[in-house]
Amino acid sequence: MSLMSFIGKQFIDVLQWNEEGPGVLAWRYPMDGFEIQNGATLTVRETQRALFVNEGKVADLFGPGNYRLATNTLPVLTYLQNWDKLFESPFKSDVFFFSVRDQIDQRWGTPQPITVRDKEFGALRIRANGVYSYRLVDPVAFWSKLSGTVPVYTVSDAAGQLRAAILTAIASALGGSSIAFLDMAAQQDALSAALKAAVAPVFLGYGLELTSFYLQSLSLPEEVQERLDRASSMRIVGDMKQYTQFEAAESLREAAANPGGVAAAGAGLGAGLMMAQAMTGAAAPAGAAPAADPLATIERLSELLKKGVLTQAEFDAKKTELLSQIR
Repeated sequence: MSLMSFIGKQFIDVLQWNEEGPGVLAWRYPMDGFEIQNGATLTVRETQRALFVNEGKVADLFGPGNYRLATNTLPVLTYLQNWDKLFESPFKSDVFFFSVRDQIDQRWGTPQPITVRDKEFGALRIRANGVYSYRLVDPVAFWSKLSGTVPVYTVSDAAGQLRAAILTAIASALGGSSIAFLDMAAQQDALSAALKAAVAPVFLGYGLELTSFYLQSLSLPEEVQERLDRASSMRIVGDMKQYTQFEAAESLREAAANPGGVAAAGAGLGAGLMMAQAMTGAAAPAGAAPAADPLATIERLSELLKKGVLTQAEFDAKKTELLSQIR
């Protein structure tokens, strides 16, 4: 390089990064056509770090503060102290700035269900989603494993790699969890802490600190959820005999409120007696003796008579039959 072309170079005397907005993790200072002047000033703000890379190797890392850049403050580059002897430039380095602010409200979720072994239901395929936040704590590891030499590296650029790491860790954590699926909602805080502990080491390998990690929801495939809902309904119903009695009582109430209901439709005595038996437990297997008290049955039939479900003649005939059982 001639002396005139070297003198014609534009030298940088101040290096700084004015972040224009959130979401940028790493930014390379534009060096095309510029060289760093010996004695230039480097400004690193409180939420930033600056990394000098010389010929692909890390030279120096700077924390918050103002620095005068000279060969004695960049030990790796001390051989440039004779730059005035027509060296190409005072500093042959790339300068990268990093943001160490918290990156909050990052979303994660399982695009495909994760198969876990539940102690109550056996193998289950579940989906999960939530939010997390992180911050950059090791610029050297982050630069060497993620951002590299690209001019700008953003949160969205890192999202895919981080999401893959999260899903791998979560699959292992949920697969080995001893918490039953039905208990996971009640222990969501404990489960979130366990998942954070599983994911944090992976993030640290990229130079990132996982500051928060929350599990917001767990869900089953639709067909499995429907079966679980039916099973829950049966457990709520409990005794089928009591359920039948309840349904019969509701039918009687509706029939009494509707003059064109059961009696008017021709159900008559047979329907009335079936309802009465269901209410009192009188129904019994073929050949077995009636289980209900005849006097109690007469009392129920009297209620049916008052509600218009039975006629007077039907009531009298059944009453005579029941009284004969007492004698």
